[in-house]
Amino acid sequence: MFMQHVTIYTTRLEDSVAFYQDIVHLEIVSDRRPNAPMVFLANQKGETEIELIEVPAEQAYTGSGLAIGFYTENVESEHERLNGLGLEPTDIISPAPGVSFFFVKDPSGVQIQLIQE
Repeated sequence: MFMQHVTIYTTRLEDSVAFYQDIVHLEIVSDRRPNAPMVFLANQKGETEIELIEVPAEQAYTGSGLAIGFYTENVESEHERLNGLGLEPTDIISPAPGVSFFFVKDPSGVQIQLIQE
């Protein structure tokens, strides 16, 4: 088995689509708008898939304790870029030799980890 996709229930579909396109560099692979408030995004190889569904506030993600990790080739430049966009990424953490990462929140508050190994 393998993970097909991660679904994020959001009240901010347009902002979330823009975040995953501009910040995580995913591309829309299936757009169900305007028939349904649902968009699937994936990397160029289709390996990483995020499903965004717009829902009423009481059904949207509001918790903590969830992080979705994405590989980046240069954690320092990504950190600088996101900081420049005002997204307030966490400090870069290096828990082991050759591993560095930081977190930034998507429009729904999901922790997104950008990691370089």
